[in-house]
Amino acid sequence: MKAQFTYWKESDGRYLGFLNDYPDHWTQGDDLADLKEHLRDLLDMFGAEEIPGIRKVEELEYA
Repeated sequence: MKAQFTYWKESDGRYLGFLNDYPDHWTQGDDLADLKEHLRDLLDMFGAEEIPGIRKVEELEYA
C-alpha cells in the first residue's frame, strides 16, 4: 500500500508532515525516516477504526 504525504524541514532540523488524505493531522520526526514512521502509525490508526472528526477524501463517480 502507498499513501502520499507532504513534509518540510523546520529551522530546528525537525521534520513536520501530514498524510495528504488527512491534512488536519500533522506529526513530526527527528529526521525523514522518523517522520515516515509516525505517518505510518497515523495511517494504521485512522484505517483501523472510525474516529469521530477524522475527515476522509474519496472519489465520487457520476454520469
